Formats: sequence, C-alpha cells, structure tokens
Amino acid sequence: MRFALSILPAALFRAVAVLAVSTAAGSVLALNAAIARPAPDSFADLANRLLPMVVNIATTQTMKSGPQTALNLPKDSPLQDLFKDFLGPQNVPRHVTSLGSGFIIDAAGLIVTNNHVIEDADQITVTLNDGTSLPAKLVGRDDKTDLALLKVQPKKPLPATHWGDSDKARIGDWVIAIGNPFGLGSTVTAGIVSARNRDISAGPYDDFIQTDAPINRGNSGGPLFDMDGNVVGVNSAIFSPSGGSVGIGFSIPSNLVHEVIDQLHKFGTVRRGWLGVRVQAVNADIAEGLGLSSASGALVAEVSGNGPAAHSGLHKGDLIVRFDGKPVGDSRALPRLVADTPIGKKVAIDYIRNRQKMTAQVVLGKLPGSGNPPPKKPAPAPKGAEHHPKIGLSLAPVNGDTRAKYHIGKDVQGVVVIAVDPNGPAAEKAIRPGDVIVEVQNQPVHSPEDVSKRVEADAKAGKKVEVMLLNRGGTLAFVAVRLG
Repeated sequence: MRFALSILPAALFRAVAVLAVSTAAGSVLALNAAIARPAPDSFADLANRLLPMVVNIATTQTMKSGPQTALNLPKDSPLQDLFKDFLGPQNVPRHVTSLGSGFIIDAAGLIVTNNHVIEDADQITVTLNDGTSLPAKLVGRDDKTDLALLKVQPKKPLPATHWGDSDKARIGDWVIAIGNPFGLGSTVTAGIVSARNRDISAGPYDDFIQTDAPINRGNSGGPLFDMDGNVVGVNSAIFSPSGGSVGIGFSIPSNLVHEVIDQLHKFGTVRRGWLGVRVQAVNADIAEGLGLSSASGALVAEVSGNGPAAHSGLHKGDLIVRFDGKPVGDSRALPRLVADTPIGKKVAIDYIRNRQKMTAQVVLGKLPGSGNPPPKKPAPAPKGAEHHPKIGLSLAPVNGDTRAKYHIGKDVQGVVVIAVDPNGPAAEKAIRPGDVIVEVQNQPVHSPEDVSKRVEADAKAGKKVEVMLLNRGGTLAFVAVRLG
C-alpha cells in the first residue's frame, strides 16, 4: 500500500489533503550523561504557559466555479433545464475558507505560519487564544521552505515565543505541539522526536524533524516546543495513508525557520547564496564506477555557464567534500550550506578529482528566483533501434529526426535512448526514451558504435559498472549501470 504524504492548510477537505506535523514532549536517556531528564508527570503547566503564544489562522479565498460540463446533454434536450437547476448558477464567485495555525514571535504582532496555509488568500484573520480576532497582513513568504510571516496590530503587547536550538533536539527527546486541528481550536499534543534530517521531497532544503505527536488538518504552521518551552520546529506535513495522523509527522527545524523569518522581516523575501552547480547523491555504484573511496559528498552533475562556479575550476564529475570549512556529507547538505552563506562571500570549496584533493575559490552570487519549466514528454521510439544488451538500451544517433522527435536542443551532442529493455540492467535506473547519453566513463560519445566500443572494452577489462552522463531536457545527471 502506498501512503500519502500530505502538506496542507487545514479544514478544507480537498482531494489532496494539506496536513501538518508535530512532535511531542518526552525525555531521552543521553548516551554519555549520568543523569537523564525524567518524563514529566503532566504537561499542564507548560501547556498553560504556551497556549497564549499560539494562534489560529483563517483565510478566505475568492474562487469562480467553472461551467459544469459533466453532463454532456444535447442542447435541445428536455433535461437541460432540470439539470441546470440542479447544478446551480455557473461562473459565480464563491468564498473558500481554510484554517491553520501559527505562533507569535514578537510582542508587536509578528506571527509565523506555513506558506501553504496563507497561499493565494484574499483575507487573513488571526484569532488569539483569548478569542480576539485581528486582520493580518502578509509580510513575506518563502515557498522553498514553506514559511510565511504575518503582522497584526494588537491593542496590547502579545506573549511571544522564544527560539530554541533545533540542532540540540535529539531522537527520543520529548516535544509538545499546539495547533488548530480541524478548526476545533487550540489543541495540545505530545510525543517524542522520532528521527532527524528527514528528506520528504517537499523542497530543496529539506531537513525535517520527524515526530510521533498526533497532528491533523489545521495543525500546519503550529509550533513544536521542547520541554523548556522553546520553539524547535514548525509543524508542516504528515505521512498518512488516510489523511489522518498515524504518528509520523514532520517539522521544519527552528534554526532554519529563524534564519528565513529574519530575512522575511527585513526584506520581505529570502536572499540565498548561489554557487551555480547542480549536484546529485553518490551511491555505491557511482562511487565504484568513478573510483571514489566512499559514497559521500556531493557529485557535480552540471556547472551553470553563467553561475559563480563557472570560472572557479569546478567541473562535472568533481566530488565536493567541504564548503567554506564545513564538511559536505551528501548532496542534500550542500544546497543548505550554500543557501545559508551570505551573498558576495568568497568561500573555499574542497573537492576530489581523479582521486586528487583540490580547492576552488568562489564568490557566491544571489540565487535566481525563476523556476525550471516542466520536462517535455518524449515522443514514441523510432524504428530501427540498435540494441546494446550489456546495458539494456537501444540507441540512435542525435540528428535532425531524433532532435525533432525527442525535443533535443540544438546544442546537445551524444546518443539518444530510443528504447529501454524492461528486464535489462538500465531499467532500474529510470532511464527513458529521449534521454541523451553525452559521455560514458568521462569519454564523449557521438554514435551508438562509440557506446558499444566503450562498453565492450570496459567489460573485457573486468569493469562491472558503467557511469554515463545523461542529458534530459537540458539537465545533466550521472547514472551508474551495472553491465549485464
């Protein structure tokens, strides 16, 4: 059974639920500590202190209902009038209300929530714990981390939360979550930190705290507190087969939230550092194929032609192991390190090329805000494929016909994949028709014969893995295929 990952503003029961997550409070036995913090007999005192700092958020969005065309009746059908009355008026504006959570970070009325809670809202209303409702203004939002900052004008100073250090939150630590599930109002749940550094493919900077606290629709944007009452996360998503809590939720770490919110407060947007490279994870096969000592670091798959790294000496195939003095454990760590570095700073990047340690100096730029267009669907595979059984691929030259058929850019050179053997070694690597093989083992290829010669030579030499550089819709990536 596949379970759904939901990231949602609450109270709206949509086809795709948008959920939130939180962790609960508890104690953990420190590995090297002589005395462990005991579990609390009750969370009542802590909850009583924290409840006034958490708010409910309601948004209103105006939508127009489209024409109801599900019933394809002839224009002269006598049933037209009947179903017209049944379906109601067409193209009439309607107001949709969504509910979520948030928390106060400044006595003057600054409030943090999830971006998906307030996205596309025409009106935002914040309800305090004492029942006071205040109109809210959007200060800024960041869709990459799913965070937003709101401002209300209170008549008196509000009780504000304090930031905790999410890096100190350990697996097994008690945490407490407060939010607005299903629009019921302030609700307290408790649990533990069940995992750290989770990547749920929600954005480029995923580093979620996982918790087992019961969280449901409407908890999005609510705080995750530690036992000292400090915010260590923002509840944002749950993993669920049904849309309800099953004890696996995800919270954005407070150290990331604090930094993003500070920038939203100062600039209304987030300014991130930009290196100008695209990296990918290093698995065991790629490490073996490239002769790397371990499957760690961030492998450079592409260097942007107009990016800061373009003239630094970094090339595709380099393995970045350190950035600005900080270790790069994997491909997920590098984007976060780069984004957290001030724009214009000159940094040292340590990398490995051909088993030699090297260093590049790069002045970081500002990350562009534009997104990538969706990949185009490849056309049906042409006839006359030349099959390569050792890798399970049928290949053809890149020429005028294949460029048109597979929408290959005029500057792309290599060999196009026109069919993939579903039982071959390449099938499990998600290679698909329309991909262009640019290099095999760092050697450029221009014809199917080039690929055959390279594969046959490596097979005779006893090599078990071929590392190919693929171009898919203008995006480069290394793929390791075991020889069949």
